[in-house]
Amino acid sequence: MERIQLSPELKLSRLVYGMWRIGDDPDTSPKHVQAKIEACVAQGITTMDHADIYGGYTAEAIFGAALKAAPSLRDKLEIVTKCGIVAPAGRHSAVRGKHYDTSAAHINASVEASLRDLATDHIDLLLIHRPDPFMDPDETGPALDALVESGKVRAVGVSNFRPWDYSLLQSSMENTLVTNQIEMSLLATEAFINGDLAFLQERMIAPMAWSPLGGGSLFKPENAALMRVLERIAGEQEVDPTAVALAWLLAHPANILPVLGTNNIARIMASADAMKVKIDRQIWFELYTAALGKQVP
Repeated sequence: MERIQLSPELKLSRLVYGMWRIGDDPDTSPKHVQAKIEACVAQGITTMDHADIYGGYTAEAIFGAALKAAPSLRDKLEIVTKCGIVAPAGRHSAVRGKHYDTSAAHINASVEASLRDLATDHIDLLLIHRPDPFMDPDETGPALDALVESGKVRAVGVSNFRPWDYSLLQSSMENTLVTNQIEMSLLATEAFINGDLAFLQERMIAPMAWSPLGGGSLFKPENAALMRVLERIAGEQEVDPTAVALAWLLAHPANILPVLGTNNIARIMASADAMKVKIDRQIWFELYTAALGKQVP
């Protein structure tokens, strides 16, 4: 598995396993979660993507229980998590309504909770989950710097930020933001032309792509024309169509890191086939055209 250097201190596996739906699996036992982690590691997928809010603030603890049962796994992994969304659930059930909080106090409290729930002494990559319209960059930036300095967090980045949000936060920091996790897939192509990806490429920042298969919508009847193209290419290269959809992202020169969201162990194992799919310029545009439903201008 290829690895991408996000900073001098941090490399991530090119494919990332996302924990958004870990709590939706009928089996959330430490043994079953451990099996999923080990299936990923066997494919070279060593980066695990979390957020404190996933599962109503329960997903990190489900994962952490597996690490407690098999502590030797921790040294094989890079743990990513996010903070900043506050919703009336779990430990925040008393709040009046959903909001964002990028204050130093909230970030620090979130990190402490994540460290406890994930059963680890450090987070490899912490992301601010969404841009906060009430953010004070002169408070948020130094809070992130202090976490890196403390060793509790190895590197920091953002998620769902537009270029101006990214620049504003970076302007108040000593450490460099190392990634932006944004939505990108054959069903979400806006980042390729709206400046989000170009901004990151200009700065040689590798982006992460959430929902790289469109949250499963890729396989719905309304996307049958696109699926026919995926299936034809998959047949030619003897892989699953899922691998082709992921390879379309991997082929882009921006060094995109797709974040997988499946609970199916077999699909986890098959996803690594994306690394061997060959996508040249014409195939890339054939898929892009099929996704748009029209020829490029």
